[in-house]
Amino acid sequence: MFKNYVIIAFRNIRRNLSYAFLNVFGLTLGIAACLVIFLIVRNELNYDDYSKADRIYRVTLNAIDFNSNVSLAIAPAMRADFPELEQVAQVMYSHEVMVKVNNNRFRENDFAFADEHLPAIFNFQWISGDPKTALSEPNSIVLTESIARKYFGDKNPMGEVINVENQINAKVTGVIKDLPGNRSLPLQMLVSLETIKSQLKGNMSNFWNIGGGFFTFILLPQHYSIHQIQRKIPAFLHKNWDLNPKEVRLPLQPLKDIHFDQRYINNVVTPTSKDTYYALFGVALLIIITACINFINLATAQAIKRAKEVGVRKVLGAHRSQLVKQFMGETTVLILIALILGIAIAALFLSEAGNWLNVKIGADQLTQPLVIGVITSLTIVVILLAGLYPAFVQSAYRPVESLKNNTGTPSRGFTLRKGLVVAQFAISQILIVGTLVVAHQMDFFQNQDLGFNKDAIISFYIPNQAKKAVLEHDLSNNPGVKQISFSTGAPSYNNNFTGFSAPAFGLIKDDVTEVKFVDEHYIDMFGLKMLAGQKITKGDPKDTVQNIVANETMIHKIGIMDPGKAIGQHISMNGRPANIIGVVQDFQSESKHKKRRACALMYYADAFFMANVKLQPAAMSSTIDNISKSWAALFPDNLFEYQFLDDHIASFYAQEQKVYTAFKLFSSIAILIGCLGLYGLISFAASQRTREVGIRKVLGAPLLSIVGLFSKEFILLISIAFFIAAPIGYYAMHNWLQNYAYHINIGAGTFLIAIAASFIIAAVTISYQTIKAALVNPVKSLRSE
Repeated sequence: MFKNYVIIAFRNIRRNLSYAFLNVFGLTLGIAACLVIFLIVRNELNYDDYSKADRIYRVTLNAIDFNSNVSLAIAPAMRADFPELEQVAQVMYSHEVMVKVNNNRFRENDFAFADEHLPAIFNFQWISGDPKTALSEPNSIVLTESIARKYFGDKNPMGEVINVENQINAKVTGVIKDLPGNRSLPLQMLVSLETIKSQLKGNMSNFWNIGGGFFTFILLPQHYSIHQIQRKIPAFLHKNWDLNPKEVRLPLQPLKDIHFDQRYINNVVTPTSKDTYYALFGVALLIIITACINFINLATAQAIKRAKEVGVRKVLGAHRSQLVKQFMGETTVLILIALILGIAIAALFLSEAGNWLNVKIGADQLTQPLVIGVITSLTIVVILLAGLYPAFVQSAYRPVESLKNNTGTPSRGFTLRKGLVVAQFAISQILIVGTLVVAHQMDFFQNQDLGFNKDAIISFYIPNQAKKAVLEHDLSNNPGVKQISFSTGAPSYNNNFTGFSAPAFGLIKDDVTEVKFVDEHYIDMFGLKMLAGQKITKGDPKDTVQNIVANETMIHKIGIMDPGKAIGQHISMNGRPANIIGVVQDFQSESKHKKRRACALMYYADAFFMANVKLQPAAMSSTIDNISKSWAALFPDNLFEYQFLDDHIASFYAQEQKVYTAFKLFSSIAILIGCLGLYGLISFAASQRTREVGIRKVLGAPLLSIVGLFSKEFILLISIAFFIAAPIGYYAMHNWLQNYAYHINIGAGTFLIAIAASFIIAAVTISYQTIKAALVNPVKSLRSE
């Protein structure tokens, strides 16, 4: 019996190839998209999935804000005061470092100094070396497998020497497996913290000496509650640093929360809300629902063609259950074909999709037990969703009526098929609204309301301050260079913070301000807007009073609303008096996930380790080549690395860009699947109304009238779908925007574009078939009928 069902299924597929193609192609795209989305979401939600992850916590600081960095003084004090902890480890992370192997130089990311306790917490997979001792001695370095192969090929790297930043000669004492991409502390090279401990003496005792990239992790014993440690933290702070626990806290953050907790600043990887990935998973559900709606609509439409077949089978004694099994068998065959093709497409494009979305996923993950289970479950769900209703509809025809051709469905009334078309259009419009909102927010992130000029500006590091004047002279003589400024970084670089107070204005307790050390050209080059007072001028480092230009947020914090009244006022910064000589309009110094903070600009030449160069728009590549040559002549032992300011700002939103790319890609797939179904429905409708069209043409109906005959129903359905999709889309995207301190407002234009796009998509989809039906010679259509 089963064999007969399969044979009949393939005969029907061969007889209705266009119908089978539309269904299989739609389901194939839906299954492939769902698999890719599932792997992306699983990758993101499984961030920091170490075997001991449930016992690992990051020690953080909550004073003015939530800071992921803490002083290096924390770890040794915790080891002494919390002997019950299994491990306490500290890391000094650096995004980028120059290394030299023999005569080859490399610029590498994800470098860190770490103590000997870190391997015991994160249980890296060791290829060579002893995890207990690999980082215990000074000048020791542990490499990942890919880095070791890059430097030494197939040669054993153990004992080889690597030079770091022309300062440290480190011996390779271990090689570990590459870490997965979903790690909040990505690492490629670990140098023992003992190597630089003598240089960090001040950091090892001062609670407030917090450097960028200073992280502390603890490992709890098994079956030990974190609340037992957290309760002791206030006494710990008071005992070691005489701090008031009401003003300073050390929250212990679970490792697996790091990637999703957006309260914290100074993370290596920018956190993203879990809601974002749930939304992406929702897109996957919408895609598969759209594909199933296609199948149901086309199958129920095709049922009319097979009414006589059903009637004959019932007259010959077939039971309804047998017919249901037959039709379910046909559905299963189609879905299994789509499944095979969908898996093949997913495997083929998975690595490419990973590159687009900056996620490490590959075809090998499709063979993992969990993924196989998901594929199996998805197949069963799709078979039931797409197959049950059409099977029962097709098997329900009564023999007498079906053999008399009395099987037509009512032309009016809100049938289930129309309801499914409305659902399909509503899904498309929700996805269009979502994509538009994300696109506008991304544009707002990177291009609007920054408060400074970012166009055609590059920044690069100066290894030797003594040669800065010569470098400035060379850059000034380069015709492609428009402006030059030296500082601790462009406006979007924030790496220096200090406390400030203003007792005269009632601000007695220290607040936190960002400090940017800048030269006299900085404000003009970046186009910062002065609101009052004067710009930064060259200062004498021996001056006891610091002259600063404050931003609006800073003067507001001390209670001054009028920028003009802030000029000449004195505050205290890091224990030293500071004189406000100017006020600058607020600018965006970090991502728009956070509100703008207080910021002070001041002149301090010893801290000018970054050069910022504004290029002439023409021939930027040749200008950069000339800058590289000048730089290399001055610093032959270093690599010239530069970054456009646009790219640096874009890096703030790498996670959002990943989601935006995913939304564009998968929303397009969902809309395409919907178009396939709509095309199939209009093709069927045209074939069913051939005689009607012929009669209308004989009676003088024009082409537009015939086209309108087919289009008006879909215009009504799209309009109904819009009133369903608009509030859902607004609610979902409004909630998503609340994750950001600064965001766009969703205007009516977004929804007008969505419904207009739906009409255009529908018009393009149905125009070919409707015009084709309208142009058929009425003599031919009436004769064939």
